[in-house]
Amino acid sequence: MGDEKVKEEAMRIIGMFQVLPRLVVFDLDYTLWPFYCECRSKREMPSMYPHVKGIIAALKEKEIDMAIASRSPTADIANTFLDKLNIKPLFVAKEIFSSWTHKTDHFQRVHSRTGIPFNSMLFFDDEDRNIQAVSKMGVTSIYGRNGVNLGALRQGLTEFTENQNTSEKNKQKWLKKYAQSSSSSEKKNPK
Repeated sequence: MGDEKVKEEAMRIIGMFQVLPRLVVFDLDYTLWPFYCECRSKREMPSMYPHVKGIIAALKEKEIDMAIASRSPTADIANTFLDKLNIKPLFVAKEIFSSWTHKTDHFQRVHSRTGIPFNSMLFFDDEDRNIQAVSKMGVTSIYGRNGVNLGALRQGLTEFTENQNTSEKNKQKWLKKYAQSSSSSEKKNPK
């Protein structure tokens, strides 16, 4: 499937959802491309997984912001590859640095740069430990072994919508409970 066909299908998938993330965050190594940056040379021409370019183009067209959170120890190579692939300007935040924190520091920085709440973010990564840690921050996080593809996009948007619906239901329950307890205390203590 060519880039344009992937973009069309990604647009169709995105169009199926009423609630969309404000920010989609990608890992780099084994998520956008099939290698570790530290094992490559800046002189090489990188390649991405087959669906990535079309998915990124669809997210841009739908005006969904994108960011990068990578623990690569070779940020210089990662940035060179983003430039060579002509996608670097598409990302509103690029947090590429080595860390032992399972990307929680990366997400704190992304949040500081964008002001977007964690529960309005969707994250794709190939390491389960990152998925677990970032999920605890309230980010909808999708694990994928073979890079971002249309199936992962569909899964991510589905889980994001489910998380938003659960969050809204909990908020409504709390508001209803608070309103009931507030009105019952007014009955007990009339002015």
